[in-house]
Amino acid sequence: MTGVSRRRLLGAAGAGVALAGAAAACSAPAAAPTPSDVVPFRGTRQAGIITPAQDRLHFVALDVVDGDRARLQSLFQKWTAAAERMTAGAEVTPGGAVNRNPEAPPDDNGEALGLPASQLTITFGVGPGLFEKAGVDRFGLAAKRPAALVDLPPFTLDDIDPAISGGDICIQACANDPQVAVHAIRHLVRIGLGTTAVRWSQLGFGRTSSTSTGQATPRNLFGFKDGTNNLKAEDPAGLDEHVWVKGGGQPWLEGGTFLVVRRIRMHIEVWDRTSLNEQQALVGRTKGEGAPLSGTKEFDLADYAAKGEDGQPAIPMDAHIRLASAHALNGIKILRRGYNFVDGSDGQGHLNAGLFFLAFMRDPIKQFVPMQSALANNDTMMEYIEHTSSAVFAVPPGLGEGGYWGEGLFA
Repeated sequence: MTGVSRRRLLGAAGAGVALAGAAAACSAPAAAPTPSDVVPFRGTRQAGIITPAQDRLHFVALDVVDGDRARLQSLFQKWTAAAERMTAGAEVTPGGAVNRNPEAPPDDNGEALGLPASQLTITFGVGPGLFEKAGVDRFGLAAKRPAALVDLPPFTLDDIDPAISGGDICIQACANDPQVAVHAIRHLVRIGLGTTAVRWSQLGFGRTSSTSTGQATPRNLFGFKDGTNNLKAEDPAGLDEHVWVKGGGQPWLEGGTFLVVRRIRMHIEVWDRTSLNEQQALVGRTKGEGAPLSGTKEFDLADYAAKGEDGQPAIPMDAHIRLASAHALNGIKILRRGYNFVDGSDGQGHLNAGLFFLAFMRDPIKQFVPMQSALANNDTMMEYIEHTSSAVFAVPPGLGEGGYWGEGLFA
């Protein structure tokens, strides 16, 4: 595409969009938790990675603002205890909402009282700044920094805002009830007060990927099915190859993974003025069925050599699914776990909406960087989106009995 881009041309026209309400819906009180409401907190892997993706997200990135190594270690222990209770559908502390000293602030503010556990998962990770910041090894952890834990390089057309990027620590709360997810992050932030502070956060609704074969493929805000060929929990060999860290030189991360986070603004008003045929060509799939343009059903394997009636590739050379495919990337795959977001309007008559991209992988340098470089330089869909936030975190493996988040860092 040459000349003035469609996004800039149509975006200038604007559209008077009124935001009728928040994306997250209110929840009605539910019965006492049942076993199906609870996702085990402890196990070989942290929950919230290959767990079947829930419908709601609250993600927070924090910076460590004060304290020494011992204080940080103590905080990780407190966080673990609180997270384990909340994922089981319990208060932060026993009786913490109403059965403690009424003359003191309650340990639990109580907004999740009466709600089920809602399959809440809380996933913990650490960023590059925890190991070293401005050349200072603040907590004696510099030697334990994994080689792949570095800030991502700038990509073509990136518009990254440092205020909503990076972070020393991340916590991802996913649940089927937004209030349960918000309650979890609210209290972990509260427990960290004085040692950590919120750097930035993001609410998400409507998962945009399936992480289990038992889930239907969801749609993103462009209206297309997203994540049809995502790695799944039922593919242990694929996960071992592409997601779980092995032999990385840092025993504390063995069996863990890396998380890449990108906030992607979608210019949906411009997209909505694009013809269906062009939308499908840009994606490489049909909008209704979600089939690759070389096939008829969603899960048909994409045939990148197939020709259309005009003799041109059935799946265009710049189609998103072609450029992001393992076929085009020498076998690279990642486990995506993204969410839609709508954060009001941008003050210019457009929705501030898009995809909060979360992806787990074995090595972001070898997997995400070449993938995003190919998309940024060649994907025509870049006319309709812009990446505004970026972060990378190392996510330790799961917890055994008595263990706590990040324990291996202090060994």
